[in-house]
Amino acid sequence: MKIVLQRVKKASVTVDGTVVGSIGAGVLIFLGVDKNDTPELADFLAEKCAELRMFADEEHAMNRSLSETLGAALVVSQFTLLADCSRGRRPSFSQAAESGKGKGLYEYFVNKMRRLVPNVQTGIFGAMMDVELVNDGPVTLLLEKQEEAKT
Repeated sequence: MKIVLQRVKKASVTVDGTVVGSIGAGVLIFLGVDKNDTPELADFLAEKCAELRMFADEEHAMNRSLSETLGAALVVSQFTLLADCSRGRRPSFSQAAESGKGKGLYEYFVNKMRRLVPNVQTGIFGAMMDVELVNDGPVTLLLEKQEEAKT
């Protein structure tokens, strides 16, 4: 699983001219699901997104988490995060989960986030989406953890 986590002042996602998700202050989470990912990994990364100290405290140090600030989260599926660009000119997506598994783990992650923070909005899995955001800071973090290979 790969996540691009951005602290935002506001963000929204539009599909076919209709806003399907919109938040104020909080985080924009771009989520890519690997073919080897598991629900346990989704739990770990959702908890990391909710508890990572990336918001300013009274002294302007990054000491507060999304759950502490009661901020919102906008979760957008993005399988292109799994692109392998190491060879040739065309990205390979062979590590990306097939659509059914990807959607299942995306929805699992979203449901876990909804148990951790008060306001979680989403895009539409597999849709062509227009994402708008005002990055706060800017603060952009990359989260990645892979399951150990089961042999």
